[in-house]
Amino acid sequence: MKRLPGSVWILGVISFFNDVASEMLYPLLPIFITRVLGAPVAVLGLIDGIAEGSSALFKVLFGHWSDRVGRRKPFVLLGYVTSSLAKVLIALSKTWGLVFVARVFDRFGKGVRTGARDALLLEASTPSNRGLVFGFQQSLDSAGAVVGPLIALVLLQVFADSIRTILFIAIVPSLIGVVLVGFVRESGSRPNYRPTAGVSNSAVPEKLDLQSLPHELKIFLVVSALFSLGNSSDGFLLLRARSIGLTLSLVVLAYICYNVVYSLTSTPAGILADRFGPRRIYAIGVALYVVVYLGFTFNHTLAGTWVLFGVYGLYIALTDSVARALVASFVTDQSQAAGIFGLLQSVMSVGLVAASIVGGILWSTIGAWATFAFAALCALAALSLFVVTELRQPLTREPS
Repeated sequence: MKRLPGSVWILGVISFFNDVASEMLYPLLPIFITRVLGAPVAVLGLIDGIAEGSSALFKVLFGHWSDRVGRRKPFVLLGYVTSSLAKVLIALSKTWGLVFVARVFDRFGKGVRTGARDALLLEASTPSNRGLVFGFQQSLDSAGAVVGPLIALVLLQVFADSIRTILFIAIVPSLIGVVLVGFVRESGSRPNYRPTAGVSNSAVPEKLDLQSLPHELKIFLVVSALFSLGNSSDGFLLLRARSIGLTLSLVVLAYICYNVVYSLTSTPAGILADRFGPRRIYAIGVALYVVVYLGFTFNHTLAGTWVLFGVYGLYIALTDSVARALVASFVTDQSQAAGIFGLLQSVMSVGLVAASIVGGILWSTIGAWATFAFAALCALAALSLFVVTELRQPLTREPS
């Protein structure tokens, strides 16, 4: 594997500790909200949907703000601090309403830091290793998503399934991530990158100019929006596993299985994206998503559930960091990179709002199968659009 810059390692380690904290909570939150706090399943979708939706505006706003001031680190720091405070609120929650507020606060933090962090990663990459850089950071991020649930699993045994105790302990790794942000280094001035032919490297405009975005990027944003429309909260997968017959500990273990696959395959997925082009790898990932959600629609066996969680980890490895590498290939003036990455995340967040709310309603009114069938149909439509538009134009900006 090619040598990676120190900044990529540091950002990856920060993501690791933040995800250890987040993923200690995440597989337990659906059960905490519905069983401990007594909220209906529809509320779970509402909380996740609105929380993600509220972050949509923040990702564009703060990403573009980072471009305007030419700074990245302050936004990364504020974002992680905010998310740490949100975990304190969740641990203190006595009603699902406070969990809702905390989730919105947490997504605000993600919205503040995401564009600036991805811009730092892009600054540290070259056209030949973008997939590797984003994939490696995602591997460390998802490694935290393996360690976090493992810690939660042990603590469930130690504290006799006391979810609230685990929520408090999860604050510690989150604070470690905040401290590590102090080791992040940036140039301190707005980056100045060589634009592609015909594109001037002028000052960042007051507003992100959507009209000037490359046509291919606009199409990919539409594909991402359509895909996200059915890509509801992973909490539904955990509830589905619980309803099929997995115990609370086994639900967490299934989630760990998914993240193990995710972590182990993210870096290879990035390398494959550099070798064969991110478009091809992304398309394969979305196709796997369709297979997984159709599986959750019809599966009623414990063995099938374990297999589906593993394949789900492979799907997300082939799409998450690869999508960012694909968008990076369209960035001609990287002084606007944070705003463009923020726009991608915002488009996905808006889709997740509808997906989570609709998913909760379908689950409550029709049945769990309807939630997963709707997601599979949206992904299939997105994949069809992506493939059709790719066939109509030559594969440009792909590595040779």
